[in-house]
Amino acid sequence: MIAVAITAPGLAVRLGGVHAAPLLRAGLYGAAIVGASLLLAWTAELAQLDISPAVAIGGLALVAVLPEYVVSNAFAWRGGHAVARFGSACQSAAALGAGHNSPCTLALANLLGANRLLVGIGWSGVVLISWYRRRRRGVNLGREHAVELSFLALATLWCLSLPLRRTVTMLDSAVLLGIFVAYGIRVAQAPAEEPELEGTASWLGNRPRRQRWSLALPLLCLATGTIFLCADAFADALVASGSTLGASDFFLIQWLAPLASEAPELVIAGIYAWRLRAATGLGAIVSSKVNQWTVLVGSLPFTYAIASSTRHGLPLGSLERGELLLTAAQSVFGLALLGNLEVTTVEAASLFGLFVAEFASISLSPAGGRTALRIGFSVVYLVAGGAILLVKRRDTVALVRDGFRTPYAELGGPR
Repeated sequence: MIAVAITAPGLAVRLGGVHAAPLLRAGLYGAAIVGASLLLAWTAELAQLDISPAVAIGGLALVAVLPEYVVSNAFAWRGGHAVARFGSACQSAAALGAGHNSPCTLALANLLGANRLLVGIGWSGVVLISWYRRRRRGVNLGREHAVELSFLALATLWCLSLPLRRTVTMLDSAVLLGIFVAYGIRVAQAPAEEPELEGTASWLGNRPRRQRWSLALPLLCLATGTIFLCADAFADALVASGSTLGASDFFLIQWLAPLASEAPELVIAGIYAWRLRAATGLGAIVSSKVNQWTVLVGSLPFTYAIASSTRHGLPLGSLERGELLLTAAQSVFGLALLGNLEVTTVEAASLFGLFVAEFASISLSPAGGRTALRIGFSVVYLVAGGAILLVKRRDTVALVRDGFRTPYAELGGPR
């Protein structure tokens, strides 16, 4: 199996303690993470045969972002450890060992880059691929997806307040994790349906239950172990590669680290769209966004507090607050587009175009001008999102009602 094969070199280097150039290590560890993420996705898809599809899709979204959990929480741990060891705020370069940004800054860089990739490339890409294949004007989600969108809206509203603070506190963690628990309870009520498996998951699913899980469980263990062993080392290798590539550690952790871990999910969603199942692919990516915006953000203050032996929240500087604002504003815009459970081709193109514009302009501009650009693009996202929500207000109100109140048994039909 190709996915298993591409995990082997990186895993061997990690377990063998082989010394290699940072760029080579980053490539091997990145490939291992891609392979492991594919294995996780297949086993989560396979679980749909034995549990509720909604719960399985939620689980798929949760395990698909496992590399971000490992990387972000590893940096948060180092930031807390720096406070415990040096008695200073999360700014000690000694705690990082390389690079110029603090570990806490890099923890947020990883998760915020992953969030923006999911929405800017993932959501729009599924719709645009579907248009290319079918020449239809957009993608429509079923009413059951109102659940994910409603809880995502709740988490987004809370995260929109984070740029106003100087820390992500334990209260923020409690609220965001509470939203995820409520979301999990809600999706657990979904009725069971016969899943449509593809590729490797279909090959495994055609075997008797005991046989397929005797094959799938070792793959699951291999994938999980690879991610825990290689994700943190991958981030370190990227940081160490910064001077060689002439790029900042913040840029590498924000975009290259999530790109490796998100690649399998984006590819799988693209395959769904190519096979004329765009709604399934888009629904899975929306679920991943829910998990990142709740569990991942909410876990960082806990990790930081444990490592620092304090009750302090994760520190936020001006850079982190600007990035949080931009990411939350993009989320508002994406949710506004889906306020009627439909994304048209034009809307998807605008989402993709705005992402490319803000990525290129912020990355290429001098450091002194990036704050203004982040604020400017945030305002564009928020104003455009507000205008779209105003136009779609009736559909959006109905969506929220379905998401929080309507029984799952009634979500299969039209409003």
